Amino acid sequence: MYSTAFLFPGQGSQEIGMGRDLFKADPFFQSLVRLASELTHEDLEKVCLKGPEKKLVQARFLQPLITAVSLGYFRRLKDAGIMPDVVCGHSLGEINALAASGVITYEDAMRISTKRGELMDEAAATRAGGMLAAFFIPLETVMAVLNDMRAPDRIVLANDNAPNQVVVSGDDEMLHAFAQKVTENGGKHQRLNVVGPWHSPYMQPALRKFDAWAKEIPFKPPQIPILTNSTIACETDPGRLRNIITHQLVKPVYWRRVMEHLKSAGVSSLVEVGPGRVLLGLARVNGLRKGVKVFAANSLEGVQEAAKELRNADCGLRN
Repeated sequence: MYSTAFLFPGQGSQEIGMGRDLFKADPFFQSLVRLASELTHEDLEKVCLKGPEKKLVQARFLQPLITAVSLGYFRRLKDAGIMPDVVCGHSLGEINALAASGVITYEDAMRISTKRGELMDEAAATRAGGMLAAFFIPLETVMAVLNDMRAPDRIVLANDNAPNQVVVSGDDEMLHAFAQKVTENGGKHQRLNVVGPWHSPYMQPALRKFDAWAKEIPFKPPQIPILTNSTIACETDPGRLRNIITHQLVKPVYWRRVMEHLKSAGVSSLVEVGPGRVLLGLARVNGLRKGVKVFAANSLEGVQEAAKELRNADCGLRN
C-alpha cells in the first residue's frame, strides 16, 4: 500500500523560464545548474530562462535542466518534511526518481542526465526523426498498424501513456505514414516537440556508449521504493537499476501500467515534482480520480501548498 507517490516528468514538460524561482532563491539548485553548465560548456541558466526554444529542446541541454529543476523542488519538499512512499519517473524522470530514492547522488544524477542527452543528440543527428502521439485510438490498433507497416527497425511503440494515448518513435517517413493510418482509423495525432526518435532502435549507438560509461557511476540500494516503468516493479538491486536506466533508451515507457499499479496499491496522493503538469493529467486519464489528491510541485508556491496539504492529511490520519 502506498499513500503518497512522487512522479518525476521527462522531456516534453519543459518551458522557457522553468525553475525561475529556484534560480533566485536556492543555492542547492544553482549548484546543480553550475555543474551541468560546466559539463556542457554552455550557460544553462541563460538557456533555461531565455531560450531560445530551439536550443532548450536539444537533449544535451534540456535533460540536465529538467533534472536540476525536478531535484530542486524535490529537495524543498524533503526539507519541509514531506517524503513519498514510492517514486516513479517517466523516461528521463526515472533518473530523478533514482536520486530521490538514494540510489545515486544528486550530482551523479546531473552527470547521468547530461551524458544521456549528449549521446542521444549524437545518435539523433544521424537520422531525421522524432516522436508522434496518437489519441483516441487503442493500443491494440496502434500495434496492428505498426505490424502492418513491417518496419520494426524504423518505427516502434515508444510510450503507452494511457488508454487511447500512445506515442510512437521513428524516422520522418515512417511517422508520416503512421499519421495517415491514425487518421484512417478515426484517431488524432500530434508531433512531439523533441529533436530525435527517442526509445527506438535509432538510439542503439547511444545505448552502447551510455551503458559502458554508466558502469563507473556508483549505484546503491534504494531507501525509498522506486517503481520502474519498464518492469512495473519496485526494483532493489543496484546493478539491475543501472541496467534499466541505460537500456530505457531503446525500450518503451509503460506509464499506463505504472498508473494501474499505483491505483491498485491504493495511492491517495500524487505529487508531480518538476516542470509542468503532464503526469498529473495522465494520472487522471488513467482513472486516478475519486479520492486521489494531486499536487504540482512546479514552483516554490506549489511546493508549499503540497507540503501544507500533505502535512495536514498526515495529521488527520494520526488523530
